[in-house]
Amino acid sequence: MLPGGGDGPIVAAQVQEGRRRLVLASVAWMVGSAPGPARAGGQLEEPLADSVRTALSSAVLNSGPPVPEFASTDARLRYIRWLTAMSDRLRRRKSDLETRTEFLQTVWYETKRAGLDESLVLGLIQVESAFRKFAVSPVGARGYMQVMPFWTRVIGDGDASKLFHMQTNLRFGCVILRHYLDRERGDLFMALGRYNGSRGRAEYPNAVFAAQRQWVFQA
Repeated sequence: MLPGGGDGPIVAAQVQEGRRRLVLASVAWMVGSAPGPARAGGQLEEPLADSVRTALSSAVLNSGPPVPEFASTDARLRYIRWLTAMSDRLRRRKSDLETRTEFLQTVWYETKRAGLDESLVLGLIQVESAFRKFAVSPVGARGYMQVMPFWTRVIGDGDASKLFHMQTNLRFGCVILRHYLDRERGDLFMALGRYNGSRGRAEYPNAVFAAQRQWVFQA
């Protein structure tokens, strides 16, 4: 019914409700699109094998990004193709080419050193910190791979600020994940849950697996 009839207030109320829902939807979209808070890396302090302690200690002593070495020309060419492809995918998150290259070079080195898949580690970094070097979680986990400060005490150093150093953070994260994978006898689902402090629950491993698909490289 047109204005002057009994349906005028109803129509006005419907319009107002429609506007309210549109505003709420817009806010929800903006919140969902913004980078989320760093995940609370919930690793638990536990006894470590000497090999794990040695790997963590060496990370603190190293000051620069490692240089990958290759057994063959084919292996080097595969790395170059991987680096080019990943650099293109990462450009939106890291605009500086030199920073991007050093980061990816270190990811490659540390994943190979730890016997991990580089796409898995990149997926984990995306979920943990959204590729933010100085990310800090509500419980104090730090850096790209959201490493808990107690890990620096485990090796006798105790300086948690070193976890913001790129190579140290990536070495710690990869060694810790490898340690958990060994503890879980190769069960990646359980190892990821242990890394996040949510062992046995599906939310975190599934999030990492979903993110990993964005970083798979087809040689």
